[in-house]
Amino acid sequence: MPEPRWSLQEAKNSFSAVVDAALHGYPQTVTKRGKPAVVVLSVQEYERLNQRDAVGAPSFVDHLMFIPQDDGEFERPSTFPRDVAF
Repeated sequence: MPEPRWSLQEAKNSFSAVVDAALHGYPQTVTKRGKPAVVVLSVQEYERLNQRDAVGAPSFVDHLMFIPQDDGEFERPSTFPRDVAF
């Protein structure tokens, strides 16, 4: 399986391989001038992602925002680290 990162020229020259990899569940990143530009993925994966958005599933950021927070106070231990001689 080729690496899932292709330069634009490599993707053009091997488009069939890019598509085949995406169809087998491996999204392929295409770079332009060395920076990620687009991702090629299967229609099935695209529709799955769109369906998730349509039902209002929380994003990863939303998930992190729901983590309970404390007041920043915590109990400090009263012990000291041991003295280690080198």
